[in-house]
Amino acid sequence: MMHVASAEEKDSIVTDRPDFVESSDVVGNGRFQAEMGLAIERTRRDANRTRTMSTPVLLRIGTGDAWELRVETDGRMVQHNDDVVQGTRQTERGWADVSIGTKWHVMDERDGSPSIGMLAHIDIDSGSSTLRGNGWRPSLRLVAEWDMPAGMSLGVMPGLALDKNPEGKRNWNGIFAAVLGKSLTEQTRAFVEIALPQIARARHGGTVATFDIGMAHLLSPRWQVDIAFYKGLNRNTADLTGTIGLSSKF
Repeated sequence: MMHVASAEEKDSIVTDRPDFVESSDVVGNGRFQAEMGLAIERTRRDANRTRTMSTPVLLRIGTGDAWELRVETDGRMVQHNDDVVQGTRQTERGWADVSIGTKWHVMDERDGSPSIGMLAHIDIDSGSSTLRGNGWRPSLRLVAEWDMPAGMSLGVMPGLALDKNPEGKRNWNGIFAAVLGKSLTEQTRAFVEIALPQIARARHGGTVATFDIGMAHLLSPRWQVDIAFYKGLNRNTADLTGTIGLSSKF
């Protein structure tokens, strides 16, 4: 979750979930962090209803003071497709693709300049046959975060992804998100966000856009729980997604 950490907070957990904007911070040299969740997505298009359950996991391994390795997946997935007119249901079960990558904490916030991080990932077509993407899909994102008065914070994340269609043709898609956070207490913070995980022409799948709200609460300096909801803003996007999560730093 978007949060700019001060020097004395560097050993506390700072997560990349549940919002879409990643944090600019890394977990620290020799540290390991696991961010796990359960997500349920619902969509209705005319007579068709789709409900998808996934178990997202992000593993972060600190390889230096400014670097971390990352392994990410939506985990086990179950998708129900219902035709309310015909009264039929099709169910698909399987595993999502795995993404591997790295994050570089470029600089801390100072003198009005934001805290900056860069992320490079490759999504690998490693999932079950009905759920996997097409080939390896690299992406690059930049995160900029600012602390603001009254416990507020702002984060923006532009990026690019190189996608591949079933015919093997490549195309570039944009990525953008902006999140506004608010510390409610020393342990609890909330956020609102606009996220565009995919900015693409219609022939490449169209733009995906959500309006997101959520909260995270520190159970201790090393454990966090969270909850969030994502409302789809167009027909390319799931109508509503909800998630709960548990994260820990070791």
